[in-house]
This record gives sequence, structure tokens and C-alpha cells, in this order.
Amino acid sequence: MKLIANGVRYHIEVVGDRAHPVLVLLHGFTGSTATWKTAIENWRDYRIVAIDLIGHGQTESPADESRYAMERQLDDLDFIFKEMKLEKFTLLGYSMGGRTALAYACEFPDRIDQLILESASPGLKSEVAREERRERDAQLATNILDGGLEQFVEKWENIPLFDSQKSLPEHVRQQVKQERLAQTVQGLANSLKGMGTGSQRSYWDCLPKLDMPILLLTGELDLKFCAIAREMEELLPNAEHRIISAGHAIHVEKPAEFATMVMERLNGINEED
Repeated sequence: MKLIANGVRYHIEVVGDRAHPVLVLLHGFTGSTATWKTAIENWRDYRIVAIDLIGHGQTESPADESRYAMERQLDDLDFIFKEMKLEKFTLLGYSMGGRTALAYACEFPDRIDQLILESASPGLKSEVAREERRERDAQLATNILDGGLEQFVEKWENIPLFDSQKSLPEHVRQQVKQERLAQTVQGLANSLKGMGTGSQRSYWDCLPKLDMPILLLTGELDLKFCAIAREMEELLPNAEHRIISAGHAIHVEKPAEFATMVMERLNGINEED
């Protein structure tokens, strides 16, 4: 389905019965709703709402980079949830989508039943670190615009963060590559500049105030995000951190295990309720 939120046309995929509890999915950078295809097949007892974030997939990629600011993305999501009459739901986000999901939970905590964050962070703590990251992301955005999508994807899939994906079956690697190649240079470049880790505000100070159940998932090969999740767990009142034998993109590398862990969590929380 398509919804126009504050002037931007969003692509949203909905699977499942209206009577079922709602699970909202937010993909990572260079991703789309397609990233969840395998996992969704295992979540039949839920109404799945998967959204292409601004500048990604089949959602529009405005020319104005200020339109991509995290605050504006959060406003768009809240507009979408109200239009779809989603009053309370579980929000699951991966990487960039995890940052977005956490930011949304901080700004609109009353809408969230629980939060599931895969390889996510609350942003960077210091302005110095954020400025350094903004400069790097701005350079990367320029490289995307100047060099084109294929050249960028070739480099992006070979960064150390995704080393563990090189051992995946060829057809899986091709699916990931095609998802990345289906993006637009303008969307990716503006996403980096508008809602990159250096551009968003730090949400570390929000963590102690989040009392909804939160599941933090990281891959054991992803040392950076394992460390971030451990630090987050210390600050969150009601969080659990689980580590899976995988790298950064757990849902890609270990889809069945990821889907089962999420479903066990969802069913466990609902049984407690």
C-alpha cells in the first residue's frame, strides 16, 4: 500500500489478519521491506507492517536533504501509524532502522508495547564524535552521487561490517545485492546526510526512562554492536541482550534462528500479559 505522510509517498507492506497483534518492521541502510521476506514467513500469528523508510525501496527520495532528518522521519512514522489506526504495537528495527525504532520509542513511548533492536545504537554520545561522523558520511554521500550506485554497492558490501556475509550461499548474497542496487543515489546520499548516526541527536540519556520490554539482539562476530548493546542493557530498566552466532545482519545470516527468537519473545510477553 501507499500512504502520503507530510508530503512524502511511503511504500508499506502489510501481511496478516487485522485481529492479530501488530509487529512493525524498519529496515537498515540500503535496505527495504524485501529484507524481511524470509522472516515474515515464520510470523503468521502477527499482523506485519513493513515500511520502506524515506529514501529507500519504493518510498520517495526527496531532493531536499533536510526532509531526511530523524525528527521528520519520526513524524512521518507517527502519521502513518495514526492513519493505519495502530494504537499499540511491537516495533522491530535493524541497524539504521533500529536507531529509528529506538528514537521513535523515546519520542512516542505510549505507542510501543515492546521494542526489538537488532544491531542498533542510540547514536553517538559526544558532539565531537557526531561531527567527525557527519564529515565521513558527507564524503560517502558525495562518493555515491559521483560514482553511481553500482560502484558504491561494490564497496559497501566489502566493508568489514559485512565480512561474515561472504560465507552465505550465493543466492542469498545476490538477493542482498539486488536489494541494494534497487535503491537510488539521491535517496542513499540524502539518508546519510539527513539521518546518519552523526546527524541524529544522541538518545543515550533517554534509555533509563524507557520502561517497556526491550530485546537487544547482536551477532557475536559484530564486536562493536555487542559492546554497545551491553552498555545499553545496563541503562535500560527492562531489557534483555541476546547474542546469536552471526555478524551484523542476523536476520540475513541466520533467518530461522532470528525469526524463532523474535517469536519466542513476542509469545512470551503476550502470555505474561
